[in-house]
Amino acid sequence: MAVHAIAKERRTEKLDIRVSRSAKARLQAAAAASQRKMSDFVMESALAKADEMLADRRIFLLNAENWTAFQAALDAPVRPLPRLKALLEKPGFFSSGSTK
Repeated sequence: MAVHAIAKERRTEKLDIRVSRSAKARLQAAAAASQRKMSDFVMESALAKADEMLADRRIFLLNAENWTAFQAALDAPVRPLPRLKALLEKPGFFSSGSTK
């Protein structure tokens, strides 16, 4: 989600954090340097970092050769995995011991 779209959303939730005096001073200085309110600066910075951290879970890039191999793997028929099947059929710790 783009930072600009976040700025237009209605803010209904509150987030409280404790920071050291020096950390607060650094945040205030950075917000002033970017000519934004500190709350806007902190929120935009935190969301940008969150997007960066989550990007590899949502988007990945492949060259043409690897994309073709990836698609082939997705389209390949399911191969039998007898050990996995046996494990999944084994009663679990919380099960009553009966299997279907």
